[in-house]
Amino acid sequence: MQIAMLGDVMLGRLVNQHLKTTGPGYPWGDTLAVLRQADVRFANLECVLAAGGEPEPGKVFHFRSDLNNVGSLLAAGIDVVSLANNHVLDFGEDAFREMLPALDDNGILHAGAGPDRDAARQPAVRRVGTAAVGFIAFTDNQPDWEATDTSPGIYYVPVADADRRVAELLDLVRGTRARVQLLIVSAHWGPNWGSGVPSGHRDLARVLIDAGADVVFGHSAHIFRGVGLHRNRPIIYSAGDFVDDYAVDPVERNDQSFIFMLETDGNEPRTLRLYPTVIEDFQARLAGGSSRDIAGRMQRLSKHLGTLSTWRETGGFLEIRVDQERGE
Repeated sequence: MQIAMLGDVMLGRLVNQHLKTTGPGYPWGDTLAVLRQADVRFANLECVLAAGGEPEPGKVFHFRSDLNNVGSLLAAGIDVVSLANNHVLDFGEDAFREMLPALDDNGILHAGAGPDRDAARQPAVRRVGTAAVGFIAFTDNQPDWEATDTSPGIYYVPVADADRRVAELLDLVRGTRARVQLLIVSAHWGPNWGSGVPSGHRDLARVLIDAGADVVFGHSAHIFRGVGLHRNRPIIYSAGDFVDDYAVDPVERNDQSFIFMLETDGNEPRTLRLYPTVIEDFQARLAGGSSRDIAGRMQRLSKHLGTLSTWRETGGFLEIRVDQERGE
């Protein structure tokens, strides 16, 4: 089984404008050839899909894409999205409620936000043959959007100041792991920028794996960070931005990311293949001539975490075996 995981996918603003005159596959560029190799495709949807709603007062950035751009997710074959982030309610509850049936009606599973607390915590489960792949999504951003028993919102779990909600998350991981064969925990966490991994992320990632997660897939920082390993399970601390219209920091390089392709042997993670990507003209593209440099940076960051990797020139990807002796 192969599972493709993508970082932040923002289809609003200028990406949305381009989608008015291009085909729905435009934001994905030539990455579609790689995405089609996967059995399951997961992404963090960093915007709301809606026609209505009003911008959230007090926020600087508001990301909304036309409702019919659910077709763009379909063009990439996206099966599951995380909604646990700091932009899903940018245009208020009405826009958020408008998006949910559009995803449901098109068979796109979602996790991490919902019309109430129980729905926001509900894992998504995608079947691949006889295997059930589970997805739990949470965020420590935007605590004022936390879902309650009576109001919509995100699955909020504080990481820096851990409280009972961390224990509840671990219980959810244990309970979900008992009914799926593979479990991915998506974490939209921490501040922006900086290649160093916060110590709290390392601590929580380990206990998530101890509780039953097979992959911890982090994002939010706008840049990629190194990949760690714990008990032969990969920890992607920050996947970076996959599609957006943001200004590019020449040092942090928020236009660079990867398709993270997990390959399993049965239900056991075996190999993580990282295909370097860049954002150009509001679409993701395979990095081509700059692939080796992007992969080299990831190699250095991952080695600092104790993870060894190998560049495969023929396939154009960085390979990490998750059963290597070294790791966190």
